[in-house]
Amino acid sequence: MGRLFGTDGARGIANTELTAELAMNIGRAAAMVLTDNSSAKHPTVLIGKDTRLSSYMLEGALIAGLCSIGADVVLLGAVPTPAVAYLIKKYKADAGIMISASHNPFDFNGIKIFSEDGYKLPDALEAEIESIVIDKSKPYPTPTGAALGRVRRAETAREDYIEHIISTVPYRLDGMKIAIDCANGSAAGTAESLFTRLGAECHMLADQPDGTNINDDCGSTHLEKLQKYVVENKLQVGVAFDGDADRCLAVDEKGEIIDGDFIMAICAMDLASRHKLNKNTAVGTVMSNLGFSRFCADNGLKFVSTNVGDRYVLEAMLREGYNFGGEQSGHVIFLDYSTTGDGQLTAAQLLSLVNRRQAQLSSIATLMTRYPQVLINVRVTNEGKLHFFTNQAVKNKIEEVKEILGNDGRILVRLSGTEPLVRVMLEGMDKELITRLAQETAELIKDKIG
Repeated sequence: MGRLFGTDGARGIANTELTAELAMNIGRAAAMVLTDNSSAKHPTVLIGKDTRLSSYMLEGALIAGLCSIGADVVLLGAVPTPAVAYLIKKYKADAGIMISASHNPFDFNGIKIFSEDGYKLPDALEAEIESIVIDKSKPYPTPTGAALGRVRRAETAREDYIEHIISTVPYRLDGMKIAIDCANGSAAGTAESLFTRLGAECHMLADQPDGTNINDDCGSTHLEKLQKYVVENKLQVGVAFDGDADRCLAVDEKGEIIDGDFIMAICAMDLASRHKLNKNTAVGTVMSNLGFSRFCADNGLKFVSTNVGDRYVLEAMLREGYNFGGEQSGHVIFLDYSTTGDGQLTAAQLLSLVNRRQAQLSSIATLMTRYPQVLINVRVTNEGKLHFFTNQAVKNKIEEVKEILGNDGRILVRLSGTEPLVRVMLEGMDKELITRLAQETAELIKDKIG
């Protein structure tokens, strides 16, 4: 990926790495690129944000940058990332920007740009923006008078997004008692209304954002409180979102975690049974549990694996005409309804399925067996990351582990795209064995290139 945008936008600690000046320049460059690619005299850009304190600062900076080049801005307020992607097309805008750092702590923030079709900005346009911001390849124009952009608010943004999700649900949630963990993030403004209107009795958790408590011991990366709450209150299901609500994980009535792989297995099987799974194919990543690929094989479904990142999942779906894919982390893409991962859409589809079957989620989830998985992150230097590809001892160890595991497991060793880490992941039915092999491999990597 580029120097400014990673696999999921530009991110960093707000006001030190991701500064107001940088945000303003991203807005300027985005407006320049959009002006070149739009027939409109004043291209229209939507801006949504999550509940982080720094989102106000970055929103203001982006507004200044966009308007200074002549782009008009429509403010959506605090909304989920997928709401921005959806509303671009509904409002016939030229682009959309989401201010969020997803599941990261509140002191981080990020800027993610969507094109006029609701998809993440193509690599070529991101590279053009990077070139303007970093290399100063083009000077920023300085229009005056009527050539400057305007700003207005979309008062019905949340309502329009909620109505869209409701329109996708094939079976209501009447009679269901559920817990919803909003991560003190974007879903806090939409989830209770959405699921109540679908008929569920909602027990709300982490739905009081204060600017600093987003993802703080809550949400899809911290499920312990949700698990306990569901069991103690004898609820049917719990669902948890991350800070910008583009991912969803679930908890069954026993308090067991239903991760993205399980959600995908359940939904893929249901879509296939209703002849709505294009080419009988589900798209995942190299981090998808081995149990998911075995599930697909056992049920006559095709599994396509991509690099880690919902961006790559989506690219494969668009390229080959598939309509369903996602990640273990809970980014699930129902392409018939959304151009990106959508946590609340995913939860609505899953809960609708559970209610239609009148079955416990724990029972439905038995269709897939999850292989035990061990993940160890090894910190290495930047030089060490380069040597990772050529170190023979590391290569030999990986081959040795593959032979030991045979067909009963797998090893995946890869470089992190965002941190100075080598990630060592093993799966297999024997938890003790894969734990030992993972530790051995991690120690060798640390010794040779750490």
